[in-house]
Amino acid sequence: MTSAAPIGLEPATPAVTARDLTKVYGSGEAAVHALRGVDVEITAGAFTAIMGPSGSGKSTLLHLLAGLDQATSGQVWLDGTELTALGDTALTRLRRDRVGFVFQAFNLLPMFTAEQNITLPLQIAGTPVDRAWFETLVATLGLADRLDHRPGELSGGQQQRVAIARALVTRPAVVFADEPTGNLDSRAGAQVLSFLRTSVRELGRTVVMVTHDPSAAAYADRVLLIADGRIAGDIADPTPESVLTGLDALRSLDEVH
Repeated sequence: MTSAAPIGLEPATPAVTARDLTKVYGSGEAAVHALRGVDVEITAGAFTAIMGPSGSGKSTLLHLLAGLDQATSGQVWLDGTELTALGDTALTRLRRDRVGFVFQAFNLLPMFTAEQNITLPLQIAGTPVDRAWFETLVATLGLADRLDHRPGELSGGQQQRVAIARALVTRPAVVFADEPTGNLDSRAGAQVLSFLRTSVRELGRTVVMVTHDPSAAAYADRVLLIADGRIAGDIADPTPESVLTGLDALRSLDEVH
């Protein structure tokens, strides 16, 4: 039974919702069912991690929630808009204006400075830079003395921080991060994860991250476990130990079947 919201308060609207989401690659005997009827709600203003074994469907789920791929069936709503009902032009506009992306590859333009890379989405959209917000991001991410440097002059951790600032500069409804620490050493990875958590707790953003690392997932407020294309677990206030326990349970189920 669902509890009612307190009198005078509206229930919180999820940042992203998926209903009966499926994704099938190929057809016939060669068909691969990457997602099988997934229902999920991503809380606004929170840091959610998605974990699962290789081939479980976690990156597929992230891409569908972000509008980077098209579902075979089912529905996705992001910030109140149904992505699965949009045409290509409207979907491109929504991704540009309301979604931020951080990936394992930093995807910075080598000929641009850090500042130019950060503000690139605004330039593409023809939107003026909000200097106050820009300076808040730069200060929070510790980039003030690196703005004139090009990517080749930055460490991997600094490049990923520039990528995070670029993802946040448009004030997106949701930031999606796909293995954002995959190319970093443990120290730089911990810094990037701390900045992602700070962007949620101090800057009010919503972050959804796919990772294979239980220690990385423990930076999140919540961990969704996925196996065989289905949501198989939900861990609140995760620790590395609780995430490992959840993953071990998934492996045990897989061995049984």
